[in-house]
Amino acid sequence: MKHRRTMTTTAAVSLFALALTGCATAGSPGSSESSSSDPSASATAAPAEGDGFDPDITNNSLAVSPDEATAVVSDSREKSILVYDIAGKELRKKIGGFGTPRDIAFIDDGSQFVVSDSTLGTLRFYDTDDLALEDEIIVGPGAFGTAVSPDGTTIYVNNEAHSSVTIVDLESRKPIDVVTGFAQPRQGTTVSPDGTKLFVTNFEGDKVIIVDTASKAIVGELTGFNKIRGISVSPDGNTLYAANSGRNGISVVDVALGQITSEITVGVEPYGASLSPDGTLLFASNKADNTIDVIDTATNTIVKTLTEFNEPRQAIVFDDAGEQAYVLNRDLSIATVDVEGLSVTDTISK
Repeated sequence: MKHRRTMTTTAAVSLFALALTGCATAGSPGSSESSSSDPSASATAAPAEGDGFDPDITNNSLAVSPDEATAVVSDSREKSILVYDIAGKELRKKIGGFGTPRDIAFIDDGSQFVVSDSTLGTLRFYDTDDLALEDEIIVGPGAFGTAVSPDGTTIYVNNEAHSSVTIVDLESRKPIDVVTGFAQPRQGTTVSPDGTKLFVTNFEGDKVIIVDTASKAIVGELTGFNKIRGISVSPDGNTLYAANSGRNGISVVDVALGQITSEITVGVEPYGASLSPDGTLLFASNKADNTIDVIDTATNTIVKTLTEFNEPRQAIVFDDAGEQAYVLNRDLSIATVDVEGLSVTDTISK
């Protein structure tokens, strides 16, 4: 179902106020307490576009449509996003007007994509076919990483400025709750394959907080990381993998035990930890040495180191079949990796 942009300024202000209401109930950034806010709130002025709400924090993002026809990329240092035609290996459009674009996700079976912006404090919804802006909702300055529930009904939005997560209903296009008790949640966030748990990285304190999606309550905490970046969860939901740029390692975590059970040494400054769909391979992207270490998850050993990248971060996407992987470079070009042959086969650039 496609949604058309019908939101009024008054509605936008109310939605922004919801985010601030949730933030106001949060404890200190290191607090382990959680709460969910009342969706009603008084009007508050929306943020204005400027030089950037948090320009010192750098990240990029890549999303690929389910049919692998379209890729959308961003870099927080640019006030625009790029849309690529994957088959044609060409740029479809550069879309401007952003403050600090942070994360991108396809929804509605790929008919639309969503872009979070930490300066504007918004989620923008675009039509994949004509690239028109269809809707925009305010979730508060600091809107960062996003994760879509497996059933496609909900998007979770990290807010690193207010240490909260805003829950947005994708059918109504409205925030319905704000969960607090985090500590600078940024890009790293994911939903378990069964949709029951939300895993949120916290830059302050180097931890992952686990939220029960039914009760919207914090139910666990994973610690022991060092400058945690990207995370992935295995298809059975039992194992979490986390990139530690502070110690050049990938942590393997037993979710039920809440403990790191293994540490895999990789390249310099690993940012990404992306699992293949079947969970057999993990791509650890190393920003400082421009490589990706391919890890066999059965043995937790590196089977190959791929080169030919330029500052790969967390933006790595596998296709549904696990045959191709797409890796975003610093210049916003996309490297295509043949997963079976473990080789870079092509580059899509503007």
